[in-house]
Amino acid sequence: MSRTARPRCRAALAALTCCVALGCGTGTAPQGGRPSPPPSAPRAAGPSVVTWASSAGHVGEAADGRGYRLMVRTSVGGSGLRVRLSNAFGDQPVTFADVHAGLRRGGAALVPGSNRRLTFDGARSVTVPAGGIVYSDPLPGRVPAGRTLAVSMYVPRAGGALTGHWLAMQTSYKTVGDHAAEESAAHWKQRTGSWFYLDAVTVRPRERTGAVVALGDSITDGWHSTTDRDRRWPDFLARRLGESTGTGVQGVANAGIAGNKVLLDGPGQSALNRVQRDALSLPGVRTVFLFQGVNDIKAEPGATGAGLIAGYRRLIDRAHAAGKCVVGATIAPYKGWQEWDPAGEAVRRQVNAFIRDSGEFDGVADFDRVLRSPDDPERIRPAFDGGDHLHPDDQGMRAMADAVDLDSLDCPAG
Repeated sequence: MSRTARPRCRAALAALTCCVALGCGTGTAPQGGRPSPPPSAPRAAGPSVVTWASSAGHVGEAADGRGYRLMVRTSVGGSGLRVRLSNAFGDQPVTFADVHAGLRRGGAALVPGSNRRLTFDGARSVTVPAGGIVYSDPLPGRVPAGRTLAVSMYVPRAGGALTGHWLAMQTSYKTVGDHAAEESAAHWKQRTGSWFYLDAVTVRPRERTGAVVALGDSITDGWHSTTDRDRRWPDFLARRLGESTGTGVQGVANAGIAGNKVLLDGPGQSALNRVQRDALSLPGVRTVFLFQGVNDIKAEPGATGAGLIAGYRRLIDRAHAAGKCVVGATIAPYKGWQEWDPAGEAVRRQVNAFIRDSGEFDGVADFDRVLRSPDDPERIRPAFDGGDHLHPDDQGMRAMADAVDLDSLDCPAG
């Protein structure tokens, strides 16, 4: 449910519903092969801030004539909504012939009157080359914070590798044919737990508002949180930020990928290889929140403490060079997971000591302290264990978000 008071929700919804003009900005479709070149921030009047994002990867094979209705939750509200469509992992051009954005009413159905067409440099369709991305023009009207936005698109021509995000922890919908403009759920019967092509949504919020992007793995992606309830730890963090009056950070982007590593490609590109596209390029980002490393440690062969620390330093340097701050989170315990061993535990402790004590991060969130069992610090607290001894449940996710110092996210360099 929206954290905004009910009358304000109605006012924001009315503003979105009443806008009838087409967007007036300029979309871009950068050229280039894989990996895609770093996309620039959208060119729009006033500062844009990311309100939702996911990390793109290769999620299968594309097909012609498909429709997608993708459900995403806004973190910060504002005007001038834009979507970023990605073909970063495609090997053939993709044509988007019809793209709309509206507010979800329930299931695949939308709030009547809220579904509005998005344009690209004034055109209703756009072709994105292999490895490219495109921003839509800004949509008039305001979009509320903490609401489920439905981005519907029709893709008449596609092929080869499909770009998307596999583990959404959110039900979206697919169909055959062009039904993007329809607000009913009549033609949207096929459910999916992934997002396709869409990898960011931006708005223009009030002045001096920024965003934080959480760069992480399956814990950040939300595995073992409740599907369709927005209970990943970045979701809880977004709610805290929305209720706070003492920070200028309101936007939260989730750049988690299940199985992802800092140093090596695996499920998705490594954090080092994707940080530009998935974090630094997003508009309005002030701080990168780095919570990653357990997959490097429990791999075979596992990363050394020195190797993982060197990877952290490279990420810190790149973020600082881009004018961003970096908050580091300690790696949570995982004894009981099949790949745990004493050698990996020693590396985890070494890396956590660096995160806590080196002073190289601009802030620290001690997720290890929050999640570890008081009876066995190598294990996750039973009350927070999602069942596999690695991933926290909803309560654990909330505890993680509650442990973040909100002031540390409001980076003055951003």
